[in-house]
Amino acid sequence: MRLLEDRIRKDGVVKGNDVLKVDKFLNHQMDVELFTEIGKEFQRLFEGEKITKILTIEASGIGIACVAAQCFGVPVLFAKKNKTKNIAGDVYTSKVESFTHGRVYDIIVSREFLRPEDRVLLIDDFLANGAALMGLIALVREAGATLIGAGICIEKAFQPGGQRIREMGVRVESLARVKSMSEENGIEFCG
Repeated sequence: MRLLEDRIRKDGVVKGNDVLKVDKFLNHQMDVELFTEIGKEFQRLFEGEKITKILTIEASGIGIACVAAQCFGVPVLFAKKNKTKNIAGDVYTSKVESFTHGRVYDIIVSREFLRPEDRVLLIDDFLANGAALMGLIALVREAGATLIGAGICIEKAFQPGGQRIREMGVRVESLARVKSMSEENGIEFCG
Protein backbone atom coordinates (compact mmCIF):
# COMPACT_ATOMS: atom_id res chain seq x y z
CA MET A 1 0.00 0.00 0.00
CA ARG A 2 1.83 3.02 -1.32
CA LEU A 3 0.15 5.45 1.11
CA LEU A 4 1.43 3.53 4.14
CA GLU A 5 4.92 3.04 2.68
CA ASP A 6 5.16 6.77 1.96
CA ARG A 7 4.12 7.59 5.51
CA ILE A 8 6.68 5.17 6.93
CA ARG A 9 9.40 6.81 4.81
CA LYS A 10 8.30 10.27 5.95
CA ASP A 11 7.64 9.72 9.67
CA GLY A 12 9.10 6.31 10.58
CA VAL A 13 12.31 6.19 12.59
CA VAL A 14 14.72 3.25 12.33
CA LYS A 15 16.57 2.30 15.51
CA GLY A 16 19.42 -0.15 14.96
CA ASN A 17 18.56 -2.82 12.40
CA ASP A 18 15.34 -4.21 13.84
CA VAL A 19 13.26 -1.45 15.47
CA LEU A 20 10.95 0.71 13.38
CA LYS A 21 9.24 3.45 15.37
CA VAL A 22 5.95 4.51 13.82
CA ASP A 23 4.49 6.01 16.97
CA LYS A 24 3.96 9.37 15.27
CA PHE A 25 1.06 7.97 13.22
CA LEU A 26 0.34 4.28 13.89
CA ASN A 27 0.77 2.95 17.41
CA HIS A 28 0.93 5.85 19.87
CA GLN A 29 -0.41 8.92 18.14
CA MET A 30 -2.91 7.62 15.60
CA ASP A 31 -3.71 9.10 12.20
CA VAL A 32 -7.34 8.09 11.90
CA GLU A 33 -7.59 9.19 8.26
CA LEU A 34 -4.72 6.83 7.45
CA PHE A 35 -6.46 4.12 9.50
CA THR A 36 -9.58 4.61 7.38
CA GLU A 37 -7.58 3.93 4.22
CA ILE A 38 -5.94 0.91 5.87
CA GLY A 39 -9.38 -0.42 6.88
CA LYS A 40 -10.67 0.03 3.32
CA GLU A 41 -7.67 -1.85 1.95
CA PHE A 42 -8.18 -4.76 4.36
CA GLN A 43 -11.84 -4.83 3.34
CA ARG A 44 -10.83 -4.94 -0.34
CA LEU A 45 -8.27 -7.71 0.26
CA PHE A 46 -10.69 -9.90 2.24
CA GLU A 47 -13.84 -9.04 0.28
CA GLY A 48 -16.38 -11.85 0.09
CA GLU A 49 -14.96 -13.78 3.06
CA LYS A 50 -18.06 -13.23 5.24
CA ILE A 51 -16.01 -12.16 8.25
CA THR A 52 -18.04 -12.00 11.47
CA LYS A 53 -15.37 -10.82 13.91
CA ILE A 54 -12.02 -9.05 13.96
CA LEU A 55 -9.55 -10.21 16.60
CA THR A 56 -6.44 -8.31 17.70
CA ILE A 57 -4.17 -8.17 20.70
CA GLU A 58 -3.86 -5.45 23.31
CA ALA A 59 -2.87 -2.63 22.74
CA SER A 60 -1.34 -1.27 19.53
CA GLY A 61 -3.62 -3.16 17.17
CA ILE A 62 -6.88 -2.01 18.73
CA GLY A 63 -7.21 1.33 16.94
CA ILE A 64 -6.53 -0.16 13.51
CA ALA A 65 -8.83 -3.11 14.22
CA CYS A 66 -11.66 -0.77 15.23
CA VAL A 67 -11.49 1.23 12.02
CA ALA A 68 -11.21 -1.96 9.93
CA ALA A 69 -14.21 -3.37 11.78
CA GLN A 70 -16.23 -0.31 10.77
CA CYS A 71 -15.42 -1.09 7.14
CA PHE A 72 -16.55 -4.71 7.56
CA GLY A 73 -19.51 -3.87 9.80
CA VAL A 74 -18.46 -6.40 12.46
CA PRO A 75 -17.36 -6.26 16.12
CA VAL A 76 -13.77 -6.15 17.34
CA LEU A 77 -12.50 -8.48 20.02
CA PHE A 78 -9.10 -7.98 21.58
CA ALA A 79 -7.05 -10.46 23.54
CA LYS A 80 -6.13 -9.06 26.93
CA LYS A 81 -2.63 -9.48 28.31
CA ASN A 82 -3.75 -9.49 31.92
CA LYS A 83 -6.64 -11.26 33.62
CA THR A 84 -9.03 -8.81 35.26
CA LYS A 85 -12.03 -9.08 37.55
CA ASN A 86 -14.17 -8.28 34.50
CA ILE A 87 -12.99 -11.43 32.74
CA ALA A 88 -13.51 -14.28 35.11
CA GLY A 89 -14.42 -17.83 34.42
CA ASP A 90 -14.58 -19.35 30.99
CA VAL A 91 -11.75 -18.05 28.79
CA TYR A 92 -9.46 -19.15 26.01
CA THR A 93 -5.81 -18.57 26.80
CA SER A 94 -2.49 -18.69 24.98
CA LYS A 95 1.09 -17.61 25.70
CA VAL A 96 2.76 -14.84 23.67
CA GLU A 97 6.34 -13.63 23.84
CA SER A 98 6.48 -9.89 23.16
CA PHE A 99 9.39 -8.75 20.96
CA THR A 100 8.80 -5.13 22.03
CA HIS A 101 8.55 -5.73 25.77
CA GLY A 102 10.84 -8.74 26.09
CA ARG A 103 8.48 -10.81 28.22
CA VAL A 104 5.88 -13.58 27.97
CA TYR A 105 2.19 -12.80 28.39
CA ASP A 106 -0.81 -15.02 28.91
CA ILE A 107 -3.38 -13.61 26.50
CA ILE A 108 -7.03 -14.27 27.19
CA VAL A 109 -10.37 -13.93 25.44
CA SER A 110 -13.75 -14.66 26.97
CA ARG A 111 -15.44 -17.70 25.44
CA GLU A 112 -18.63 -15.64 25.37
CA PHE A 113 -17.23 -13.50 22.53
CA LEU A 114 -15.35 -16.03 20.39
CA ARG A 115 -17.65 -18.78 19.18
CA PRO A 116 -17.27 -21.77 16.83
CA GLU A 117 -19.55 -20.12 14.26
CA ASP A 118 -17.29 -17.04 13.97
CA ARG A 119 -15.26 -16.29 10.83
CA VAL A 120 -12.29 -14.39 12.19
CA LEU A 121 -9.89 -11.91 10.64
CA LEU A 122 -6.79 -11.12 12.70
CA ILE A 123 -5.55 -7.52 12.53
CA ASP A 124 -2.28 -6.17 13.95
CA ASP A 125 0.11 -3.28 13.47
CA PHE A 126 3.34 -5.30 13.12
CA LEU A 127 4.47 -8.77 12.13
CA ALA A 128 8.08 -9.55 13.05
CA ASN A 129 8.72 -12.93 14.69
CA GLY A 130 5.05 -13.93 14.60
CA ALA A 131 4.53 -14.65 18.31
CA ALA A 132 1.46 -12.42 18.69
CA LEU A 133 -0.21 -13.88 15.60
CA MET A 134 0.57 -17.44 16.68
CA GLY A 135 -1.06 -16.71 20.04
CA LEU A 136 -4.16 -15.30 18.34
CA ILE A 137 -4.29 -18.25 15.93
CA ALA A 138 -4.20 -20.61 18.92
CA LEU A 139 -7.18 -18.80 20.48
CA VAL A 140 -9.22 -19.03 17.25
CA ARG A 141 -8.42 -22.72 16.87
CA GLU A 142 -9.22 -23.45 20.51
CA ALA A 143 -12.61 -21.81 19.98
CA GLY A 144 -13.27 -23.93 16.90
CA ALA A 145 -13.85 -20.76 14.88
CA THR A 146 -12.82 -20.34 11.24
CA LEU A 147 -9.63 -18.34 10.71
CA ILE A 148 -9.93 -16.35 7.50
CA GLY A 149 -6.49 -14.76 7.64
CA ALA A 150 -4.42 -11.93 9.04
CA GLY A 151 -4.25 -8.29 7.99
CA ILE A 152 -0.96 -6.68 8.98
CA CYS A 153 0.00 -3.05 8.58
CA ILE A 154 3.78 -3.50 8.59
CA GLU A 155 5.61 -6.79 8.13
CA LYS A 156 9.35 -7.01 8.79
CA ALA A 157 9.90 -9.50 5.97
CA PHE A 158 13.54 -9.97 7.01
CA GLN A 159 12.35 -11.58 10.25
CA PRO A 160 10.84 -15.09 10.28
CA GLY A 161 7.26 -14.41 11.42
CA GLY A 162 5.57 -13.93 8.07
CA GLN A 163 7.09 -17.06 6.56
CA ARG A 164 6.33 -19.06 9.70
CA ILE A 165 2.65 -18.03 9.71
CA ARG A 166 2.25 -18.60 5.96
CA GLU A 167 3.81 -22.08 6.32
CA MET A 168 1.03 -22.82 8.84
CA GLY A 169 -1.42 -22.32 5.96
CA VAL A 170 -2.65 -18.93 7.17
CA ARG A 171 -3.33 -16.22 4.61
CA VAL A 172 -1.33 -13.11 5.54
CA GLU A 173 -1.92 -9.80 3.80
CA SER A 174 0.67 -7.18 4.78
CA LEU A 175 0.19 -3.63 3.54
CA ALA A 176 3.87 -2.65 3.82
CA ARG A 177 6.59 -5.32 3.73
CA VAL A 178 9.99 -4.12 4.89
CA LYS A 179 12.80 -5.95 3.09
CA SER A 180 15.60 -4.31 5.08
CA MET A 181 16.22 -1.31 7.29
CA SER A 182 19.09 0.41 9.02
CA GLU A 183 19.82 3.81 10.49
CA GLU A 184 22.44 4.37 7.77
CA ASN A 185 20.50 3.17 4.71
CA GLY A 186 16.91 3.79 5.73
CA ILE A 187 14.08 1.45 4.73
CA GLU A 188 13.77 -0.76 1.67
CA PHE A 189 10.37 -2.28 0.91
CA CYS A 190 9.72 -5.58 -0.84
CA GLY A 191 8.69 -5.24 -4.48
